[in-house]
Amino acid sequence: MKQPNILVTGTPGVGKTFLCQKLSEHLNFQWQNVSDIVSEHGFVEEYDEEFECPVLDEDKLLDYLEPIMQQGGNIVEYHSSEFFPERWFEAVFVVRCSTSLLYERLQARGYNERKVKSNMECEIFQIPLDEAKDSYRSEIIQELQSDKDADLEENIKLVDDWLERWRSTQKGSKK
Repeated sequence: MKQPNILVTGTPGVGKTFLCQKLSEHLNFQWQNVSDIVSEHGFVEEYDEEFECPVLDEDKLLDYLEPIMQQGGNIVEYHSSEFFPERWFEAVFVVRCSTSLLYERLQARGYNERKVKSNMECEIFQIPLDEAKDSYRSEIIQELQSDKDADLEENIKLVDDWLERWRSTQKGSKK
């Protein structure tokens, strides 16, 4: 049976990377960190001076990921989700955290004032969640809270439980 692909999205600083690292080890899935892929392969159209970040070349990234996603067993991590094809994912997990904690995390990263403000607004207005809801079927979207260490273990268990349910439905549909 082919393994499912999972998307993990959320505002920068909410804990996506740490969760994906742990999930890839726990589930033995391939972790596709989009930011790293973009940097490694130069999938950049330009550099945004105001927000101090590269502007993604979505077409090049999608062309690169297509054969990888067809194999299954991937955890894709990125702060945006709307441009990924829905057919790629069996689950979308939107990671959230409290704004006070997010502010501290973004400050610790050394983000400039404008970038901190922009990311705070994204979380306050739940932009990543709304983007996921606009781009994917509601039944494949789940929110995960990422404020404290115990949340990590709980989130791994939630993904584990989802994967078990997914596998059981796959077995049932094969009969």
